[in-house]
Amino acid sequence: MSTTVKTYRDLYLDTLLFRNPERIPLSPGGGRESTLRTWRRQGLPEDKDPYTAVLEILGITPPPGGAVGIPVDFRMIPQFEEKVLKHEHGHYLVRDWMGAITEISDEFDYTYIRNAKDFVTRKWHKFPVETRADWEDMKTRYRLDAPGRFPDDFAAQAANTAAMRADHITTIHVNGPFWQLREWCGFENLCMLCIEDPDFVAEMCQFWSDFVSQCITRITAHVPIDRFGISEDMAYKAHSMISPAMTREFLQPAYRRWVKQIFDSGGSVIDMDSDGFIGELIPIWIEAGINVCDPIEVAAYNDINEFRRQFGHRIAYIGGVDKRAIAKGGEILTAELKRLEPVIKDGGFIPGCDHGVPPDISWPNFVEYSRQLAKLTGWL
Repeated sequence: MSTTVKTYRDLYLDTLLFRNPERIPLSPGGGRESTLRTWRRQGLPEDKDPYTAVLEILGITPPPGGAVGIPVDFRMIPQFEEKVLKHEHGHYLVRDWMGAITEISDEFDYTYIRNAKDFVTRKWHKFPVETRADWEDMKTRYRLDAPGRFPDDFAAQAANTAAMRADHITTIHVNGPFWQLREWCGFENLCMLCIEDPDFVAEMCQFWSDFVSQCITRITAHVPIDRFGISEDMAYKAHSMISPAMTREFLQPAYRRWVKQIFDSGGSVIDMDSDGFIGELIPIWIEAGINVCDPIEVAAYNDINEFRRQFGHRIAYIGGVDKRAIAKGGEILTAELKRLEPVIKDGGFIPGCDHGVPPDISWPNFVEYSRQLAKLTGWL
């Protein structure tokens, strides 16, 4: 193995672009609040985050660099005022920052609606876009020049970010059109609109495509986007939430547009994030130029070996390690990593937990899983 010190940027891009890296980034995954509480009781030091602790235990020095974000706010401005509307029977009914009426256990609070800090179940009662008048109001919240969309010193910050590209990847993450329209209209309402009012769906998709495209144009005038992430959870356990035909009609035009902009500006990784079974969506993503997807949930019948046979090197993967096998540990964990070894060796794969790491994965099992993963990816 070469003794040359490779940067995180080298390893990340070489892996996902099938360039035969000397090592694969070690990315076991991370826990949320309940997981971290459990791990602290089981031996994770109070003053250490899990990744740092694992590296110290394994005696691994991470490569220089990492990922650096670009300071742009793609969310609505202004946001809705968060307000508790009712508190009864162990639940809060909240108007959240997106304008939806959401129910959440009072074990938590509305800050858990803002961010995925833990594994929290919510129920939605009402969404902000139900009429054309609602839609006209919503559009006013996505002005490109809204105060706070870009920082006042964006050009200077972007120049500093660009200077870090020797060992960092520059990255942004946006909602895909399905995800964004679901936040505006609600899942069931959106699915019905796809059938009953496809012109309205197409109009909203076009608006979101335009808004994100305009942001990309302003960003890339100052700094290339190496990695462009798209959040697009749009699959159940066994099938996509809308048909492949609807995906091509409503969503793919935005994907194609954004992909071209990123590649034209010097970027190289377009990473699609969707839970659920993605086998019938991957061909559509490939058609649009998307070249990475995650998290490849095993419980949703995603078979990464079969995907590699079907799609070859046209798409790379991140994730793919069955969280249930990590929790069980022992021979089951070893067999799971053995299952993934052909794709790891073939390239285009950064293996890691196939979603957020749940608290039924013990700290000792997480450390052992990380140890075996480090061996497979060239760190031990």
